[in-house]
Amino acid sequence: MAATGLRSRQHFVHLGKQLEVFTIAYNSAEGLISVIAGFIAGSVCLIGFGLDSLIEVTSGTALLWRLRRDVNAQRREQVERTTLRIVGGSFAALALYILYESASALIRHEAAERSIPGIIVAAVSVVVMPLLARSKRRVAAGIGSGAMSADARQADFCAYLSAILLGGLVLNACLGWWWADPTAGLAMVPIIAKEGVDSLKGKVCGCGAGHES
Repeated sequence: MAATGLRSRQHFVHLGKQLEVFTIAYNSAEGLISVIAGFIAGSVCLIGFGLDSLIEVTSGTALLWRLRRDVNAQRREQVERTTLRIVGGSFAALALYILYESASALIRHEAAERSIPGIIVAAVSVVVMPLLARSKRRVAAGIGSGAMSADARQADFCAYLSAILLGGLVLNACLGWWWADPTAGLAMVPIIAKEGVDSLKGKVCGCGAGHES
């Protein structure tokens, strides 16, 4: 039974590593495209979404580091706490940045240009992120990892942000609603801030906490 449990854990750890490698690659491309397209279009929410993606690269790298140190319960707990702090601090900083830029754009009545690349990136992420989140939740339950569970929630939040971004970009492109872009940015702030605060506090789903040993 112990050997079977070990093999099962090793399987989930291996799957988790593959998911994090995909996360790093996908979010690197998504982030760079979004930031570049955002600067070209002058889109606050697109730049914010791109920076969110790049922060998720940091999260994915931290999780990959955590999975490669899946040796003993004491070591895992220490790595979990460090990973959550890294992720939480990054998201808190991003929330403040988007809040400032979105509010400034609304006050100054700055209109963003249409961004077809941004619309495509957002549409793809609306499909990809829920699938990635579901797979990460399976791994989190399999190895009892709070950090992996938090990472799965970030993929869920990324899906929400993608939908908000897509709505803002489409409204701006099709109807010329200049305020849709910064408003979409403001809508992202509480989602990102909550995830950052929860991660800094070490709030996790508690999935399989008893399986850490």
